[in-house]
Amino acid sequence: MFQSLTSLPPDPILGLTAAFRQDTNPNKVDLGIGVYKDEKGNTPVMKAVKQAEEAILDSQLTKAYLGPMGSPEFNNAVTNLILGKDLADNIGGRRVTIQTPGGCGGLRIAAEFIYTANANATIWVSDPTWANHKPLIGSAGLKFKSYPYYDYATNSVNFEGMIEALKNASRDDVVLLHGCCHNPSGADLSMEQWQVIKNTALNQGFTVFVDLAYQGMGTGLNEDVYGVRLLAESLPELVVVSSCSKNFGLYRERTGAVTLICESEKACNASSTLLASAARSNYSMPPDHGAAIVQLILNSPELYSIWEDELTEVRNRINSLRFKFAEKLNASTIPKDFSFIKNEKGMFSFLGANTNEIQELISNYGIYLVNSSRINVASINDSNIDYLIESITEVLRK
Repeated sequence: MFQSLTSLPPDPILGLTAAFRQDTNPNKVDLGIGVYKDEKGNTPVMKAVKQAEEAILDSQLTKAYLGPMGSPEFNNAVTNLILGKDLADNIGGRRVTIQTPGGCGGLRIAAEFIYTANANATIWVSDPTWANHKPLIGSAGLKFKSYPYYDYATNSVNFEGMIEALKNASRDDVVLLHGCCHNPSGADLSMEQWQVIKNTALNQGFTVFVDLAYQGMGTGLNEDVYGVRLLAESLPELVVVSSCSKNFGLYRERTGAVTLICESEKACNASSTLLASAARSNYSMPPDHGAAIVQLILNSPELYSIWEDELTEVRNRINSLRFKFAEKLNASTIPKDFSFIKNEKGMFSFLGANTNEIQELISNYGIYLVNSSRINVASINDSNIDYLIESITEVLRK
């Protein structure tokens, strides 16, 4: 049976990482992989996470299953983090949350739920969007349309084009939005633009699906969910997939959730059974360790304070790197204004290089980035920034 199989091409990002590891250039820099790195180039374990793990190790008495929905305490804590306790309490029985294996697992479970609710639903995704959105969501059988989002000429959100496109979305459609720190562009919606999104959703009747992977890594824990909370208090239905990979540094622990807001408690009760069934048929039970860590941190005032301080430090470092990187690029001989990088949020931005320039950066300088020219700003540090600027200048000034 297996003799007839042929190899698939490597994943663009994972393949890039493998090539980076084999590169012998002592000055090489990996701008491709989407994980946070500190000044030393490491992805550290947060102090709050370490303390929570120690407490769990000392107190945990069993490794028994929690059930397909995961930990109720985790689900409630994550809901309060996203919506705020007052709004979560106000929504009450119209809300259900299920723990998932990371944001990726959440996207797949949400996709299966949507397919069950309406197999003919079309998912509208931003152009561009995260490369894994379509494989994860499409594998459930859903089809796609795209709406304009990023204007490469102005390095900003093409909001007029976005809204014009979404006026064609129907009541059977689902519109996927990035909650904050848009991946791959870093260009986020303003508060005023979120208001327009809300009104467009109400007028058109489509369901909004928010991918929230970076809460707290843009402007702040509350500021980054302005749009999500606005939609949650205004729309009859909402789907939110959240991840704890970045803001808790729990990448390998695969910790995430799907939160649904339904028009009625009756619809919410039915939705809960469908979510549990989708989880049961995919992975049966979610992993516990990461969720137990998040649950303890969010429910402990002391650990929460430590975590919030650490997350603030991460966010401030990324924002300062954006400013420094843009300033140095603008001081170079490249005939382009890179000031837009300062105004973006999260780890990512587009450098604006074409495929030939990207290949030259990889082959001649050991500067690794994906073909879209997306870079991870968090991979920059004091020891590599000057080499980066010199290398990018050599290639882009031609």
